[in-house]
Amino acid sequence: MNANDEEDQPISKTRRKQQMDELQVLGEQLVTLSPERLKKIDLPESLRDAVSAAQRMTRPDEARRRQMQYIGRLMRDTEVEPIRAALALLRGDSASETAKLHRLERWRTELLADEKVLHKIATRYPAADLQHLRSLRRAALREAEQNKAPRSSRAIFQFLKDLENESPDAQAESDSG
Repeated sequence: MNANDEEDQPISKTRRKQQMDELQVLGEQLVTLSPERLKKIDLPESLRDAVSAAQRMTRPDEARRRQMQYIGRLMRDTEVEPIRAALALLRGDSASETAKLHRLERWRTELLADEKVLHKIATRYPAADLQHLRSLRRAALREAEQNKAPRSSRAIFQFLKDLENESPDAQAESDSG
């Protein structure tokens, strides 16, 4: 059997059912998104309307189950790979997104250990508000000393993440330390 013979073979009923279940699960993931995140995903208008209708259904009853089946049916006629990729990106599952988050965590840890890291940050992000970052660092160290919740440490991470998102060329650069 060559590759063309395999393509000519009909899909088994079991495999078809698995594919439909996968599409329905993907549809459920769309329904759980906030309206703002849903807008970021390129969807056909009919699918977007069906997802919005399902989001308004608060009770897990028969009507919602049928609506989810309808979403799965609509997804059969939709190119799903871009949707999967967009969901993975929103969840942070992509390898580049994970690497970026790890890099930012490493920068935060280095910053808390040594204030000289501020110079590296200033070099990489010239528009960074170093005074604000310095005050966040001091507050994070104080919170750690007092065994308080790491609010400022989280704020440093968010600050670095915002800098990274504002500077697309910084993503392309390799992390030199």
